[in-house]
Formats: sequence, C-alpha cells, structure tokens
Amino acid sequence: MSNGTKKPVSLQIDDGLEEITIINKYGKELGTFYFCPTDTTILARYERTAAMIEEALLPLQENAQQEQPEELSEDELKAIGSNMRKATEKICAAFDYLFGGNVAEAFFSSCSPLTLTNGSFYCENVVEAIGKRIAQRVQEETGAVNKRIAKYTHGYRTGKHAAGKK
Repeated sequence: MSNGTKKPVSLQIDDGLEEITIINKYGKELGTFYFCPTDTTILARYERTAAMIEEALLPLQENAQQEQPEELSEDELKAIGSNMRKATEKICAAFDYLFGGNVAEAFFSSCSPLTLTNGSFYCENVVEAIGKRIAQRVQEETGAVNKRIAKYTHGYRTGKHAAGKK
C-alpha cells in the first residue's frame, strides 16, 4: 500500500556546462572547475574580470615603477606585502565572479595568481587560456547553429520555394 508520498521527478537538461581539468605543462592535474563557455553572459563577465584583474595589479605595477633604494625599509616591505595580499584577494574574487562560484581554489591551489611565468603573472596566463576556450566553443556552437538554420532555409535561398506550394 502507498503512503501517499510521490517520488521526486527529475529532468535532465544539457545546459552547456563543461567540466574542465586544469593541467600544468608537465601534465600534473591542478584542479577541476565547471563552466558554460557558450553562455552569452560570460563574454561580459570575462571582460569585467579582465578589468578587475588589471585594477588589482595596478598598485603592484606602480610599486615596480618607483625607483627602489638598495634596501627597503620594514614599512616599505609591509606595504608591498599588503598590496600583494590585497591583489591576490581581488584576483581570486574576480575568478569566482567570472564563473559564479568558488573556482579560484582550483586555479590557485598550487601557486599564487601573482606567480611570475614567462614575463606575465600566472593569473594573466589563466585568463588568456580561458578566453581561448570561450572563443573556440562559441565558434563551434555558432557553426552548428548556422548549419542547422541553413538546412531549413536552403529552399528559400535557392529559389525553390519562390512560387510557394502548388
């Protein structure tokens, strides 16, 4: 006999979400995150994230441009350290904003976003790689949409349907 409770119904929908494994150049897995690279709002969030990172790095770039004495005072070292902590926090917040969740940990668990790699900060390399993935997936999906549309509009483009049904 039934006790009157209904089994929950689920509906599985493809929302375009992808599981991305972050791997360094030696093949070591650094972490995993999920995102939808073809979400039309991600482009605006990507641009905003890039601006947030640029803003976070500004105090560090200003410090680097100032003429540095042979030895820094304790206060100057503390100020630089403080700027680096603040920049790291802002960069992590920018990545979490971009993906709408806690992904900074996946990217920055093995090294700081401010790690220098090939003349850039590590966070800049990550943003560039993400941008390439977004562009690749948007291009693939746009091609698939255009192919599907062409299938249905072929007759109109070739004149086959010009006279209508007879």
